[in-house]
Amino acid sequence: MRTPLPSRRLTTAFALLTAATLTLTACGSGDSTTAGGAAPAGKSGKLPTTDVVSSVAKDDKAARLLPADVRDRGTLRIATSVGGTPPGSAYLPDGRTVVGQDIDFANAVAKVLGLRLKRETASFEAILPSLDSGKYDLGTGNFGVTDERRRTIDFVTYINDGQGFAVRADSKLKKITDFAQLCGLNVATGAGTTFEVTLEDNKHVCSDAGKKPYSVKTYTEPGAIWPSLQQGRSDVVMSTINGLRYAVRQQEGLRFLGEFHRLDVGFAFKKGTKLAPAFQAAVNRLIEDGTYDRILKKWGTRASAIEKSRISPPEIKD
Repeated sequence: MRTPLPSRRLTTAFALLTAATLTLTACGSGDSTTAGGAAPAGKSGKLPTTDVVSSVAKDDKAARLLPADVRDRGTLRIATSVGGTPPGSAYLPDGRTVVGQDIDFANAVAKVLGLRLKRETASFEAILPSLDSGKYDLGTGNFGVTDERRRTIDFVTYINDGQGFAVRADSKLKKITDFAQLCGLNVATGAGTTFEVTLEDNKHVCSDAGKKPYSVKTYTEPGAIWPSLQQGRSDVVMSTINGLRYAVRQQEGLRFLGEFHRLDVGFAFKKGTKLAPAFQAAVNRLIEDGTYDRILKKWGTRASAIEKSRISPPEIKD
C-alpha cells in the first residue's frame, strides 16, 4: 500500500464531501432541496451559481407531446441523486440548495414543457428500481445509457460523458487501456453504478492472465470514495469523466488518467414511458435556442455536448 497523502492536502470542500452526502433524503420542488449536512465546493470555496434557466420560455409544440394527464396536472415527480461532486450535482453551503449540471438541465426542460418539478433526493442505486414501481416519473444521476439498462429503462439523452480513472499523484499508472492493468489493485467506485458492473464483469481478465484479481471497493456514499484514495485504502477510482476531471482540479495530489469508455447520459424513465418524446423535443429546443450551450459552459463540460437528443440509443461501443 502506498503512503497516504497528508490530510492537510485535502481541500476544505472535499473534507466536507462525506457529510454532504450522508443526508440525501429530503423533498423539495423546483431547483432546491432540503437536507442536512455541509456542501462541497471547489478550491475557491464556491460553486457556479449563474442563472441560465429562468429565462427559458415554454415551447407549446414540445408541451403538446406530453400525455394529457401530465399537462393537466402540471407537475412531475423527479428523483435526483446528489453525488456531492460537481459538475453533476452538489449542495451549496446552505446545505439545502442543490446545484449542478443535472439540476440545470432538468429545470430547463421543465420550463420548456411548462411543468413544475417535485424533486426528491434519493440514493443512486435506488432510483432506477423506483421508476419501475411508479414512485417517481423520472430520475437524474448522470445515468449512462447501456444496453443492459435499456432492457428495463427508457432514456432521453442530454450529454455524452462516460467512464474514466483517477489515481494519486504518486501512482505508477499513466493511462488505463485494459483491465489487466488493474490486477492486484484496489479499485474504488460507486455502488449500483455502471462502473461497478463493468469492473465485476471484467475481473476474469486477471485470472485469465494468471494474475491476482483486482478488488472492487464500492461506496454507497460518493463522498467516501475520495478519502479512500487519498488515505491509501484504494489505489484507483473509476467514475464519470466529467466528475473525475472536476475532482482532480479541486484536490491536490491526484491525477486524471483519461477517458476509458464514452457513454451517452440521459433522463431515466420507466420502460414504455409516454414522456420521452416531449423530453426529447425539449432538450432539442434547448440546443437550438442556446440554453444548452450556456449550461455546459457554466459547468465546464462543453466536451460532453451532443448534437441532438435521442431516445434510448444503443450503447456506444469503442
